[in-house]
Amino acid sequence: MTWQDQRLPSDHPPVNSGKVGVLVINLGTPEAPTTQSVKTYLAEFLSDRRVVEIPPIAWQPILRGIILNTRPKKSAAAYKKVWTEEGSPLEYITRGQAERLQERLGDAVNVSWAMRYGKPSIPDEIQKLMDSGCDRILLAPLYPQYSGATTATVIDKAAEKLKEMRWQASLRTLPPYHDDPAYIDALSKDLTAQLDALDFDPEVLLLSFHGMPQRTLDLGDPYHCHCRKTARLLEERMTPRKSMRFETSFQSRFGNAKWLEPATDDTLERLAGEGVKNIAIAAPGFSADCLETLEELALEGKEQFEEAGGENFAALSCLNTGTPGMDMLEHIIRRELSGWT
Repeated sequence: MTWQDQRLPSDHPPVNSGKVGVLVINLGTPEAPTTQSVKTYLAEFLSDRRVVEIPPIAWQPILRGIILNTRPKKSAAAYKKVWTEEGSPLEYITRGQAERLQERLGDAVNVSWAMRYGKPSIPDEIQKLMDSGCDRILLAPLYPQYSGATTATVIDKAAEKLKEMRWQASLRTLPPYHDDPAYIDALSKDLTAQLDALDFDPEVLLLSFHGMPQRTLDLGDPYHCHCRKTARLLEERMTPRKSMRFETSFQSRFGNAKWLEPATDDTLERLAGEGVKNIAIAAPGFSADCLETLEELALEGKEQFEEAGGENFAALSCLNTGTPGMDMLEHIIRRELSGWT
């Protein structure tokens, strides 16, 4: 008999414990495609020292005085292009992933979801899981490739919450899964099915990962290596296609600093300039479609490729809530829950 099974004194505060929780986490999104909502979101995102590593005394005047007075309007216009009746694509897809995980894992686990920036917040969802009796929680950042600006900042935020809690939950963190066979297999199955459904044969499959400043690699961040390994393993895993080759690039450059190369926009223009007429582009580092895939790649990328002389362009979907992606998430999360469930 454990202490939880023993009869408590009549005046003892209510105790709810012994359950296991999973908190699925993605980057974040504004609450609405408006200038003010985007400004609020960007203020939190770009104030994170993990994201922008410039000392605040130098960075905050630039952020508050220039960026937050110019960028939100432009970003809000981009968000409007991809916003749906269900809201932000990243929000409803992440919510859907959590709901499907709950169905797959059953009553033995409580599954919730959160965003690193915006709502629902990591601290709030940790508290809700604790209130529901979860004293063991698996943090599941849906970033296949590790970076200090993604996975690490999730742990930072969770630690801030733990610091203020008297009764802390025991936490585990889902490791990066950039080279996990289950992840590579899911990508291979999903992308192959999408390529088979196209009405043209791509000459190039461009794998576009989110960019990071070059200095992150120089300082020891493994993100670049993780992306390259994912690309290599995926190319090895997928069945060869006649006349189709793989290339890798990095998107979403911001500011004047040198970023990881080659850049996706430059690569699209180069390929078209080399005579490539048919291309498919995929974003294997994103677990869910979002502004960067639906607007930057699918809309802007298509326009860049066609203006440079390309003809057929297909932006392939992320794993989202499809069967291959959900099978993979269930597999790796069950593995990390081993011993708890």
